[in-house]
Amino acid sequence: MNASMSAAQRADAMEAEMAAELDYIVVKSRLHMMAEGDLSPPPNAGAMIRANPKLRVLMGDDPRLPAMPEKPTLIDFFKLRFGPSMHLLQSARHAVKGGLPEKMVLACLLHDIAGAGFIRGDHGYWGAQLVEPYVDEEVTWAIRAHQVLRFYADESVGYEYPQSYVTLFGADYRPDPYVEEDYKRMRDHKWYMSGRMITVHDIYSFDPNVHVELEEFTDIIGRNFRQPEQGLGFDNSPVAHMWRAMIRPAKYL
Repeated sequence: MNASMSAAQRADAMEAEMAAELDYIVVKSRLHMMAEGDLSPPPNAGAMIRANPKLRVLMGDDPRLPAMPEKPTLIDFFKLRFGPSMHLLQSARHAVKGGLPEKMVLACLLHDIAGAGFIRGDHGYWGAQLVEPYVDEEVTWAIRAHQVLRFYADESVGYEYPQSYVTLFGADYRPDPYVEEDYKRMRDHKWYMSGRMITVHDIYSFDPNVHVELEEFTDIIGRNFRQPEQGLGFDNSPVAHMWRAMIRPAKYL
């Protein structure tokens, strides 16, 4: 590949080369491109197809990813789509040891699934929306709230601002104004302590020497997560499209 090409040109060339080999064209979402600081136009699929008529844009399953079952369950997403989830598993085990009720153990298990499988920014809000049709309302509220509450200490439960955040964000970091406003509202909510319990049982630097199997929580998921019979993404819920986006993240349209 020509060393004088720009990063964007090299990326386009690599995508064109991959498309020629695999007979399909993968076009990244605009959000994906912006996350890489790329505001350039996406690859011109029409021009690529004119140059190689056997090509097609990807509209089905991505052969680069593990195949999902016809009716995917939450456990299938953990195993086949979510990124490394040991942080979540350790948090859930910590909640079990802390004596939390099952639905709050589930909240700890799910609190960061948006970051693990969908999007990192505002992950608490996205994660709550992802699971809202399938869990108790209190679980949804707690998952949304944990994103905000983690930035604020609560001496009554021994929660301090995580030292790992000082390392990650800098000692001078301050949450955005919308976070501050949400904190003021959440602090007086009837389920405040449920959201706070996620922060208490969060694992801010997970232990690489502790291994937790997802199967440890199979029964808790079964009793507290309303798995749709049609499979996540195909139950016509208000969030089905979000689960489908994780099943086929490179789908063209």
